[in-house]
Amino acid sequence: MTTSDAATTPPASSAPSASSAPAGAKPAPRDPWDLPDVSGLVVGVLGGTGDQGRGLAYRLAKAGQKVIIGSRVAERAQTAAADPQLSGLGIEGLANADCARRSDVVIVAVPWEGHGKTLESLREELDGKLVIDCVNPLGFDKKGAYALKPEEGSAAEQAAALLPDSRVTAAFHHLSAVLLQDPEIAEIDTDVMVLGESRADTDLVQALAARIPGMRGVFAGRLRNAHQVESLVANLISVNRRYKAHAGLRVTDV
Repeated sequence: MTTSDAATTPPASSAPSASSAPAGAKPAPRDPWDLPDVSGLVVGVLGGTGDQGRGLAYRLAKAGQKVIIGSRVAERAQTAAADPQLSGLGIEGLANADCARRSDVVIVAVPWEGHGKTLESLREELDGKLVIDCVNPLGFDKKGAYALKPEEGSAAEQAAALLPDSRVTAAFHHLSAVLLQDPEIAEIDTDVMVLGESRADTDLVQALAARIPGMRGVFAGRLRNAHQVESLVANLISVNRRYKAHAGLRVTDV
């Protein structure tokens, strides 16, 4: 052993071993920020021709994710994918069923009015897929936006009821479509509330959110808590109207 080796190698007696660990000791708690590599996953965006879906597709593809946008009509998806802002990022446009079939992860960004019917029609194509619902059930009147409460409790819970063989999560509710689509904005300064029944699935969604510069995914509970997250968008719309802003959320101390 050289002098350098002796200076950097601890004595054998100081190295921890299984035999020296206390009997029955619990393993170290898992780091909640130890997230999986999702760079190889194909992400489909149902409703990818709408503002929110298009913005998410743009940001994820710009971050290096393979993205497919879907629409009820294949030609609409193809036209959207051919737009100069998206075409250079390798985004494809397909009918919703083909988009779901070709994707590993599917983001649901369709209008609330067509949410249930769309998912019911895609049950077979979404079998076994990780589904991320970002739909906000809202109503609008002269007083502004207000939250609706679906019979199932939330849009995400409706998705879970309609897709019993899919892994349904909820996320990406509070993002400004204007900011997402603006090529002059390099980072989206916000946290994303992620809900779901399986930690493995919510970790994947958090990791996808973290692919977008400035964004962070934060676990926010099980799907039964999705209504509060979805309905908060009505408050953010009020904030944005009053302050002429594109408000997002940040969670402190985590």
